[in-house]
Amino acid sequence: MTGAGANEPAVAAWSRACRAAALFAIDPGLGVNVHAAAGPVRDRWLAMLHDLTPPETPFRRAPLGIGDDRLLGGLDLPATLRAGRPVAQSGLLAESDGGVLILAMAERISKATAARILGAMDSGEVRVEREGLGFRASARFGLVALDEGCGDDEGPPAALLDRLAFHLDLDSIGQKEAMERGFSLASIAAAREKHASAGACELSNECIEALATVAARLGVASARVLSLALRAARACCALRGGEAIDAEDVATAARLVLGPRATQLPAPNEGKSSETEPSAAEAESERPETQDRPDSAPEQPPDVQNILENIVLAAAAAAIPDRLLSQIQFGRPGPARSERGGKAGACAPAAKRGQCIGSGRGQWREGRMALLDTIRAAAPWQQLRRKGAGGADPRRVIIHAEDFRFKRFRQHAETSAIFVVDASGSAAMQRLAEVKGAIELLLADCYVRRDSVALVAFRGVSAEIILQPTHSLARAKRTLAGLPGGGGTPIAAGIETALALADSVRRKGQSPLLVLMTDGRANIGRGGAPGRAVAMEDALQASRLVRAAGISALAIDTAPVYQCAAEPPTQRLGQAMNARYVKLPQANAAAVSQAVRAAAPAS
Repeated sequence: MTGAGANEPAVAAWSRACRAAALFAIDPGLGVNVHAAAGPVRDRWLAMLHDLTPPETPFRRAPLGIGDDRLLGGLDLPATLRAGRPVAQSGLLAESDGGVLILAMAERISKATAARILGAMDSGEVRVEREGLGFRASARFGLVALDEGCGDDEGPPAALLDRLAFHLDLDSIGQKEAMERGFSLASIAAAREKHASAGACELSNECIEALATVAARLGVASARVLSLALRAARACCALRGGEAIDAEDVATAARLVLGPRATQLPAPNEGKSSETEPSAAEAESERPETQDRPDSAPEQPPDVQNILENIVLAAAAAAIPDRLLSQIQFGRPGPARSERGGKAGACAPAAKRGQCIGSGRGQWREGRMALLDTIRAAAPWQQLRRKGAGGADPRRVIIHAEDFRFKRFRQHAETSAIFVVDASGSAAMQRLAEVKGAIELLLADCYVRRDSVALVAFRGVSAEIILQPTHSLARAKRTLAGLPGGGGTPIAAGIETALALADSVRRKGQSPLLVLMTDGRANIGRGGAPGRAVAMEDALQASRLVRAAGISALAIDTAPVYQCAAEPPTQRLGQAMNARYVKLPQANAAAVSQAVRAAAPAS
């Protein structure tokens, strides 16, 4: 399709971005997450946001890797050395009071920095108790997080996204579509004044219930998100110039706040059962005789609540991201970028290399000295120490052993995916073919993901490690080519063998991921004796050991559709081991590989 219709999604996305900027200018407490690469479109949106806010509004930008001294404030080292006493300096959060804080490269922000920013957002102030200083500063600001993540597995921390009302994606918008601002400065100023007035734009119980119902049907469980949606509805009312919030305001809030966060598709007529509702004939037979006459029958009012819920649900469903369907298929609830910070394995402390996460006291053998932090620790005590030293040279800095600070590091551990494959029965060859393809796909980018792959197969009465953790694609192909199939299904033996392998992987400093591929129809117990009931109980006990060990797991159900039960046995095993459950009756290598990436241990 060509012409204007081809650009309609981009035009609609820019229109939503403009409305989100206008609502943020009215109520900065809403917050915005902007997923877009650096470029003219993002710059134009930020310039529009700057124009819509009052001229005196402070705009501050927090760079990646900002330290606590600049973020929170603390000791002003040059002023302290000049004055001979502790001198405090304000931080970036306090400087942003009453304005906007722009968080650059939010997808790479450390958890410690995010926690400090969120603490200031929640309390509205910054509290500093460090380096001999103690003070408080007001820090009420609106946050704009710039997310430049390249994939679904890169994004800001979930706690940060949970406090931002609007999630915008500007990557699909071109420069031609990003032209109109949509709202005049006069209308925003009037809306801001109306929003600040007491008693304006009140929320009715019907609007609150409608938003809460729609949030539940979309799988949005956070009470904070619902509160943000209510605030957005109030800002919409102020922007419209209305006195009370109506269905249009609530629908707009649902479209901007709830839609991008949906974790499930709303089921039609959810919550209604035909078994509990009387039929028309039964209702007619139970009606009193006084209501048989048309002139005596009272007029039934329309169900205003259901009408409002349907309007809001339709608006929110229209804003559900296209990727939601694939995420639900692979068992990933909601926008995945909020769940994980990268493709590497779990973070582990390190002594002398990796990512620096701060400094602290220690011994010489514990790591590298943080010279600047050591001087900061010694600075407040210089006047006392010079007096104790009989008037030492003021140009010298007297450092004691308790002042020493050493850098702290952490490293990303390698992820090792352990496939636990059901190699029993007539369908074994089909399942093994899927695993072979998935392993090859994972090994193809192992240099980027730093993953290793292992294979445990169970059949007959036992299980064995077919492939030790490896990065070698040629070795994996040779080993998988000679893997036989057939016999019984000893699921318990397979899980226990994989658990022992995962323990050895963890001892090497790696992050194990257990991937169980089976139809769940266990028929061989732990001791090798046949019997479905005993075999299933043994498999559940082995699965609980995986949960107790805290090992990330993924349960892939390979049972055909016609074998599906009300509660599939593979799903029971997944619940016992606290694993993600994926139903793939017709799985292929790409699908298995995508599901494994989704379940990889978080950073």
